[in-house]
This record gives sequence, C-alpha cells and structure tokens, in this order.
Amino acid sequence: MSEELYNENLHKGACGKLYEYGRELRQAATKAEKILWEYLRNRKLDGLKFRRQHPIDKFIADFYCHEKKLVVELDGAVHDDKMNADYDSARTYELEGFGINVVRFKNSEVENNIEFVLSEIRKIIEKIGR
Repeated sequence: MSEELYNENLHKGACGKLYEYGRELRQAATKAEKILWEYLRNRKLDGLKFRRQHPIDKFIADFYCHEKKLVVELDGAVHDDKMNADYDSARTYELEGFGINVVRFKNSEVENNIEFVLSEIRKIIEKIGR
C-alpha cells in the first residue's frame, strides 16, 4: 500500500486544521487521558500502536488504533448533557460507517478503575480479531 493511500485510510481525509487542534488537545490532556495514555503508549497494550488526539474525517479521536480500527473515547461530565450525548451518538455512527469500532468510557472509570477499562479494551480487541 502506498504511503498516500495509507495516510488517507489513517485519517479519512481530515483537514489540516484538525491536525493543529489535535496537537493543542494533546498539550491540554485531561487527567484521565494522561492516565490511559500511560497504558497505551509505546505499544504497551498487547503490542498495538495507539495514537492520541488523532484526526479522522472531521473528528478528533481521543485514542485510535489503526491496526484494529478502534477508537477509545473518554467522556467527562460535559458528555452527560443531552445535546452532547446526541452529538456523541451521531459521531459514533459516522465513525462506524468507516468500519471503525468506538468504545466510550467515563473519565471517572479511567481514574478509579483503570484495570477495568484496560480489560474492556482487550475484550473489544479480541472480538475484532487479528
């Protein structure tokens, strides 16, 4: 596969401004994002490469594993609002349209029970298969 095609599949045509915004989000990571990143970075989870604040189409995924087509989203209290929850659902629907699996966790789950979160991510990876 050519590098251009790989990048197209990796980012699904994301625009340049999203890359800049992703960079800003990485610098302003939440406590939960920092915790989870320590377990995902450098292929620590089952040898899989995860990227953080990764542009895909018109969205930025909190964490993305291209090999498994898996997005991991972390939700703070703002996501409890109905309008934000509806947006999250629509976003998940669009990402799934690209063949990407999406899993969501609350920030509190990451902060208080990281082993549960990692176990759930592994279960999803196992379902997806190699």
